Amino acid sequence: MDWVVQHWFAVLLLAIYTTLLIVHARAGLKVSGTVGEYFVGGRRFGGAVIGVSFFATFASTNSYIGHAGKGYAYGVPWLVFAALIVLATWLSWRLVAPRLRYFTAALESVTVPDFLAVRFASPRLRVLTGLVVVFSSLLYLIAIFKGAGNLFQVFLGIPYRSAVGLTLAIVMVYTSVGGFLSVVRTDVVQGILMVIGSLLIFGFVTHAAGGIGSITTLLDRPDTDHLFTLNAELPFAVLFGIAMAGSLKLLVDPRQLTRFYGLKDARGLRTGIWIAAVGILLIQFSLFPIGLYARMLLEGVSDTDLVVPMLVNDVNVFPTFVADFLVVAITAAAMSSMDSVLLVAGSVLSRDVVGTLREVDESEGVRWSRRGIVGVALVAAVIALNPPGGIVEITIFSGSLYAVCFVPTVILGLHWKRGDGVSAITSILIGITVLGLWLLLGLDGFVHEVFPALLASIGSYVAMALSRPAIDDPKIREIFAGFLRDGRSSDVET
Repeated sequence: MDWVVQHWFAVLLLAIYTTLLIVHARAGLKVSGTVGEYFVGGRRFGGAVIGVSFFATFASTNSYIGHAGKGYAYGVPWLVFAALIVLATWLSWRLVAPRLRYFTAALESVTVPDFLAVRFASPRLRVLTGLVVVFSSLLYLIAIFKGAGNLFQVFLGIPYRSAVGLTLAIVMVYTSVGGFLSVVRTDVVQGILMVIGSLLIFGFVTHAAGGIGSITTLLDRPDTDHLFTLNAELPFAVLFGIAMAGSLKLLVDPRQLTRFYGLKDARGLRTGIWIAAVGILLIQFSLFPIGLYARMLLEGVSDTDLVVPMLVNDVNVFPTFVADFLVVAITAAAMSSMDSVLLVAGSVLSRDVVGTLREVDESEGVRWSRRGIVGVALVAAVIALNPPGGIVEITIFSGSLYAVCFVPTVILGLHWKRGDGVSAITSILIGITVLGLWLLLGLDGFVHEVFPALLASIGSYVAMALSRPAIDDPKIREIFAGFLRDGRSSDVET
């Protein structure tokens, strides 16, 4: 009772937030009777809504807790990651969004494996990429559960297991019920909370540390002067690889790409690109420096995932009502990514994995998706009770896996007519093999595994595509020609 009295503002905000989740879930339930409605919202959304959903989907507890805390150990070079995230957002809307929106609408595909299977005329590719999506989604969910669990554990003073269970109950219900419409509408609310929250975190933490310029005092301390060197905590080649793996997800991660599926027309691209880029920029460049300023406020932190929760719970840094708001904002960050990841995992599991084993009609496909969402969420929550690594480490491996599997197949598949199912499957298998071997041999301490794996994946795709005939499918040829004829002028001029 004392906690409720002290944090009445957080209780009020959480009550309002939960009410909005219920309202959006009910709205989604009313229109989500078909696969097209449940998976991509009937492709009815404008650019502003999808732009907010895009950056809200990406910026999770990975950003607010994982990335913000890593600056404590990795120093100034860690800001390179933030810059690459902004650049990747812009490239995603310029290089991927126009063609993917056009192609998937023409093919009536509703998942990324669905699109790839038709583009490369390969049912086997559908199953393979479907399994990759489900596995990578599971990894990402584990990291988000860990971040949310750490936050609630510190702020609410409840056991970590209870904190993970609370997060599971909230996100699993409204995502499985409402589908894409519920997720996107909720993302808009969450995106606004996240931008305000990130600015508040930066403002209050820098003020408590002595102002923005106080960071230079770290140069005069023998225990922190190394944070301003290129190889502050680990070789810069490794750090740059981490940044590449994390930012490339914005171009090929299915939870990001499905935002483009929901656009109702090409005009939305012109609005969405600016909203997504500005939103990402404000959030990332507000959060990534926090770990550095925390060096002047916290001593002896061994688990950097606890930096932000410890700061939020410190009354000398944040007044109680601001801390209350931040808990809700970071909760929104967790939910905005979890709902998208769960929806993608459930959709892919039902349509591209189960759907290849048995024939599933529209209504049954929606039911299987809901079951998939519940199943994936439960498995991720259980593993998160004893997570296999830190938040950033888990999500970066997920990003590396998506990069080697989908950079060749999605990006080259959209821009180059050559390539078939054999080319795509070969590139994925070789990329995953090199990724695993690089880690197994311990070579990631010198060069991050994403570089050799991505090089092998792209190289094998190009070599196989050049040695084999292009797909002889009139529909695919017409879509490529149609985009150049009808889509280029409206979709690319952003």
